[in-house]
Amino acid sequence: MALDLSVRSTDLSALKTPLLALLLPAGGTVPAGLKSLDDAMGGALSTALGRGDFRGARDETLHLQGTRGGVERVLLVGMGKPTTLGLALRRAAGIAGRQAHRLGTGQVSAWTPRIDRAGAEAIGVGLNLGSWEYTDLRTPPAPEERRAPLTAATLIAPNAATLRGGIAAATALAAGYDVTRRLAMMPGNVCTPDVLADTARDVAKRHRMGITVLGRKEMEKEGMGSFLSVAQGTAQEPRLVAMEYRRGRKDAKPLVLVGKGLCFDTGGISIKPAERMEFMKFDMCGAAAVIGAMEAIARLGLKTNVIGVFGATTNMPSGTAVKPGDVVRASTGKTIEVINTDAEGRLVLADVLAWVKRYDPEAVVDAATLTGACVIALGNTATGALGNNDRLVREVVSASMTAGEPAWQLPLWDEYRELIKSDVADLRNTGGRAAGTITAALFLKEFADFPWVHLDVAGTAYSETDLVMIPRGPTGVPMGTFVQFVRGRTR
Repeated sequence: MALDLSVRSTDLSALKTPLLALLLPAGGTVPAGLKSLDDAMGGALSTALGRGDFRGARDETLHLQGTRGGVERVLLVGMGKPTTLGLALRRAAGIAGRQAHRLGTGQVSAWTPRIDRAGAEAIGVGLNLGSWEYTDLRTPPAPEERRAPLTAATLIAPNAATLRGGIAAATALAAGYDVTRRLAMMPGNVCTPDVLADTARDVAKRHRMGITVLGRKEMEKEGMGSFLSVAQGTAQEPRLVAMEYRRGRKDAKPLVLVGKGLCFDTGGISIKPAERMEFMKFDMCGAAAVIGAMEAIARLGLKTNVIGVFGATTNMPSGTAVKPGDVVRASTGKTIEVINTDAEGRLVLADVLAWVKRYDPEAVVDAATLTGACVIALGNTATGALGNNDRLVREVVSASMTAGEPAWQLPLWDEYRELIKSDVADLRNTGGRAAGTITAALFLKEFADFPWVHLDVAGTAYSETDLVMIPRGPTGVPMGTFVQFVRGRTR
């Protein structure tokens, strides 16, 4: 559940809050806006900074006792020497939100020396990201052991009236991240293709969007042999879902967001190793980000046309599963030799990308946890970005940087296409280990007959380790990139 965010102006020495988070850059002196609070605390702030107990390094924290009946606790969070203030504020706020949630304060206030509308948005998003927790399937602790969940946060700033738009935007984005991360965190037996479709229906109904849901029979009529080859090993009904948000000009071409929704990926007949296979519940993060982005876009009230589309199924080994060496036919008529059944996401996306051509899109951006090769290339820090239009790729990469979800462009040169040539079909679904992220994108390019960018979020949509501002698990990437891209096209 997203936090109840607000902003107000007040003297910090008169503030009543269980926790005040001070987001401070590296420096060593008490900012002017904190003098009255420092006096109320008997000089504790100036003492801590003066003797170097807190130096403002990135991710550095220091807890101080507050005042009686006012600011009960003070948390100092360092931002270092930020090159991008908004991203530094977001990270520091994430740490503050996480600490407040751990303490069980129920609510938190935040303050920083310099703040504008964009900074207010960054802080609001950060507080939400840090305080988020998935508890749906846990047994609640005994009453005496329970801590109050963080439900509300207030930004304290002298220019509060000018920051309300930023707080409203942060609230919308937080709702999108909440949807994205909740779906991603669900185990595979809970988050099925039908659950993804039902969640999309709920978002569409609440925000008066149009929605289309295709099942196996409808996809057979569309000739989606590529998508259905992945779904033929599971008894669960595959789903192709399209959410239509139309608030722009009627004659304006829509932006289309596409997501991969493999609710669990065993690898199929080319089965994955047992170790760490449980993380394959995150193979639907692209679809989750599409649903979350549509939630956020609707809440922002953007005056544009956006279509959110995803394909959802599970990749299971069975007596009916597709086999290595099989040849399947996509809806475009292209034939595909299945070399590795664990290269299934591109088989799903091939038919989905071909299907969205009916919308005559202005641009299409897809996101998928597609290749382990992207993790090898870029680690868990950057998303891989590839596309058939360099200007569009640069635009999406810029949006990712603004959203705090950095992407990096990889080449999509025709020379690499030799790796996915087949002896028996038009294409093979994998070119092997070499340049794996590039050849996967080149495969998708065969079905993208419009300006298109592919985001490989295999290393960034979830984390197997603690990330300081958020715990291990779903990050929400690339929900923010999707929304920022649409916002950039709307302004």
